[in-house]
Amino acid sequence: MKAKNDVQPEVGIPTGIEAFDNILAGGYARSRVHLIEGRPGSGKTTLALQFLMAARERGETSLYVTLSEGRDELIAAAATHGWSLDGIEIYELVPAELSLDPTREQSVVYSSDLELGETVKLVMDCVERLKPDCVVFDSLSDIRLLAGSPLRYRRQVLALKHYFTGKQVTTIFVDDLTEEMDDANLHSLVHGVTRLEQLTIAYGAERRRLRVFKMRGRAFRGGFHDYIIRTGGLRIFPRLVASDHNIGFEEDQPVSSGLPDLDNLLKGGIDRGTSTLIMGPAGCGKSTLAMQYVCAALERGEKALFISFDETRRNFYKRAGGLHINLDQRKENFSFQQVDPAELSPGELSGIVRDHVAEGTTIVVLDSLSGYQNAMPEEQFLLLQMHEMLTYLNQQGVLTILVLAQHGLVGAMQSPVDLTYLSDNVLLLRYFEAAGQLRRAISVLKKRTGDHEPSIREYRIDKSGVKVGEPLTQFSGILTGVPKFSGANEKLLELKEDA
Repeated sequence: MKAKNDVQPEVGIPTGIEAFDNILAGGYARSRVHLIEGRPGSGKTTLALQFLMAARERGETSLYVTLSEGRDELIAAAATHGWSLDGIEIYELVPAELSLDPTREQSVVYSSDLELGETVKLVMDCVERLKPDCVVFDSLSDIRLLAGSPLRYRRQVLALKHYFTGKQVTTIFVDDLTEEMDDANLHSLVHGVTRLEQLTIAYGAERRRLRVFKMRGRAFRGGFHDYIIRTGGLRIFPRLVASDHNIGFEEDQPVSSGLPDLDNLLKGGIDRGTSTLIMGPAGCGKSTLAMQYVCAALERGEKALFISFDETRRNFYKRAGGLHINLDQRKENFSFQQVDPAELSPGELSGIVRDHVAEGTTIVVLDSLSGYQNAMPEEQFLLLQMHEMLTYLNQQGVLTILVLAQHGLVGAMQSPVDLTYLSDNVLLLRYFEAAGQLRRAISVLKKRTGDHEPSIREYRIDKSGVKVGEPLTQFSGILTGVPKFSGANEKLLELKEDA
């Protein structure tokens, strides 16, 4: 163990969570005092315990000073995460005025100054005896109650800060924010401030996020970062900043859909590192068209991720089987993620995508953006989130396919959100009527990285898969859903009874 009189360089030490280390640009500052604040239930104790366990793994002496939770409560809470607190000193501090021990019963003339002074002295005695490297002080709300006034409270916290800093101890103060007072009252006293928040939305699970208010001498990552509490502790999803992941990739041949006629419509296929928006009314085959690109990628030995907000795994695989697509044979390279937008935060979704891209995934499908929009509190946040994600995926050379359901079936269509300007390619699907039959049409509205065919073609989905026909040159007004026909039916795709 290091000598306490040696001056240690101010270098970062791990927080116990790699993602949090990245947000803080190197972890906590050694021998400094940091503040973790948040309402009850936001995960402050869990985050503090992960810090002490990381210190224990490094062979450092760790001390947890608790005024609010008992030793048994802490051990039981750690056990729910599969943790053991062996090797971490837990000092359960019970101030005299809170103790039921008759020998420590306060007298009538026992002043609040002496109550606070005795409590702080107990903490200092424990530190002098154990000489810890890392300390968690939980919580300041109890000191606030003992102090009785904001001025005395601030002075006492300042004294504690100077004491721990003088002992070269890396310290975490925990504050419950249970008092209605200036939230930034302590921010000027400590080296770093992290706030944990728990938000309740109108429907679905609560959302948790953290924000680093301050970290002296560090270019930390600002803004809100989503996190979840699961067995094993906090899992933090740093806010995605696409410019931090611009690694570049080698240009390759356009990606084929496996359908020559569809590739001709796109003049060779879709380029890697681009995003493609497939939009149209419900039931027109958007997901099936996206699945066609996934199957072609799997045939080439690539890895694919299909994220579905609207369809269950059972129905997805059943529909694939109806098209004679056996995804079970390629399960090593294919991942289907069924997500519930009411339970999933945007940060967790980006975390899923980033994990798969890190494992070599080259094609990602989001089906559909209507479900993804429900995971966002407001539309403008969806656009910002999607902009960062698409830019990140493009820089990784990933082919991204977005599915967007438009309102209505025939006639004029409306989109719940406009992402055409963010997408590099836009495929539009429509229904139209011909000879008393309901048919489908496909067209390319936009291809940013190259030329495309301006024609509108018919396409059909049956048990043999997707088929694309000839340009519908004898129709006008197809995109309106009410076309005018001036040709012969022989130019249309033959409708089979099993279609």
